[in-house]
Amino acid sequence: GGFPDSFLAPSDGLVSKWQTNFIQTYVERDLPLLGLDINRNVIRKIWTMSAHIHGNVLNMSNIGRALELTSTTIKKYLAFLEGAFLIRQLQPYSVNIKKRLVKSPKIYIRDSGVLHKLLAINSISELLTNPMVGNSWEGYAIEQIVQNIDDDTSAYFYRTHEGTECDLVLVKSGKPTFGVEIKYTSSPKVTKGLLQAYEDLNTSKNYIITPNTDEYEIKEGIIVCNLVTFLKDHLR
Repeated sequence: GGFPDSFLAPSDGLVSKWQTNFIQTYVERDLPLLGLDINRNVIRKIWTMSAHIHGNVLNMSNIGRALELTSTTIKKYLAFLEGAFLIRQLQPYSVNIKKRLVKSPKIYIRDSGVLHKLLAINSISELLTNPMVGNSWEGYAIEQIVQNIDDDTSAYFYRTHEGTECDLVLVKSGKPTFGVEIKYTSSPKVTKGLLQAYEDLNTSKNYIITPNTDEYEIKEGIIVCNLVTFLKDHLR
């Protein structure tokens, strides 16, 4: 994770201890100080459930049924978590596109270390064999990109009910400019759904971002590169 005390800890054991204390302190002290006056076990469950659906479209009704709370109440609690910079709700892009679009946000735990702690993933080997590894990478990449965009640029995702999808859409001055797909692989493929998303959005700059691939053009107008290269050479 990116919190200094966690990132700079001299051992994995101290990282784990710091993360445990961080989560406990936020639940028991910090969130109540921000005005979230609810049962501590409930907020811990909502935070943990958010980790388990990290990178997926949010269904507040499902979470509400599991906790016997209304969707309105879940929405309020998630807003507190977002205001505390613990989660990100990435909104769907839908302006001027005449298709049946997904209208709920996607949810991400903003710090990857906290995400892994909530998922009880305690080592890199456990992460690499966990089904959440791709979602973890997607959330990490999105967080780095969003932290580096200009003030006049907004971030969204794009998905239709037919399955057309783009992980990240960067909109500048009301116009979709970047279409970004994020893949945890060294040999990504361009799917029909992704091509359709780029066509729907009419983005002029289209990318597939991987952890460590050298830059190349996989298809006309679509660049594959790693995250560092994208941030340094393409984002601005």
